[in-house]
Amino acid sequence: MSTGLLLAGLVVFAGSVVQGGVGFGLNLIAAPILALIDPELVPVPVLLIACAQAGLTVLRERRETHWPGVGWAMAGRLPGNLLGVLALASLPLAGFTIAVGLSVLACVALSLLTWQPAITRSSLVIAGAASGAFGTAASIGGPPMALLYQNSAGPRMRATLGAYFLFSSVSSVLTLTIAGQVTVRHLWAALVLLPFMGLGFLVSSPLRRFLDDGRIRYAVLAVAAGSALLLVARGVFG
Repeated sequence: MSTGLLLAGLVVFAGSVVQGGVGFGLNLIAAPILALIDPELVPVPVLLIACAQAGLTVLRERRETHWPGVGWAMAGRLPGNLLGVLALASLPLAGFTIAVGLSVLACVALSLLTWQPAITRSSLVIAGAASGAFGTAASIGGPPMALLYQNSAGPRMRATLGAYFLFSSVSSVLTLTIAGQVTVRHLWAALVLLPFMGLGFLVSSPLRRFLDDGRIRYAVLAVAAGSALLLVARGVFG
């Protein structure tokens, strides 16, 4: 195994530990660093890894999945994807990235003060649309859904986000396959990185128990705030 792939594996391991405990964070942590190690690792291999991790999450805590929430969020995902594409085509990328980051930071700040988001059909569709737009244009699709479920129990949050990420990642992979963007090299890279994801998923079990002891909400807010700060820095410094 080359040094580059080993480093990529360690990055995937770290992202998998975070997502296994909190419910999101794999793409956030892995994608920017993998793009620096080898641009061909993004987006296809990391999406395939994300599919596998999301599937394992749903299996591990399948009884806790809020399936109606997944369905309504996916209903908002497609128009959100289109909004993201339009944003990329018509707005300066740096400015849009900063706006997304500041929006997430504002939601985190409101959550720490008074905001208690209610999980309704409307809020799920809006969160799904925001997730699709932010994920398509700025590679940060997790926070809108995670912030909506921040007051849910840890197992409910992880299982529901896992199911949502599974469907959205599979749809992205299928789209890329139809567009001819998936190659044997991508599949091989994902296969090499898969054991690192699996190990991170196993290691996340103790973290999961620690966070479920009244800490999951603050972990979600911390990861969301960290992702937003990274976006703002990316927009400012390029």
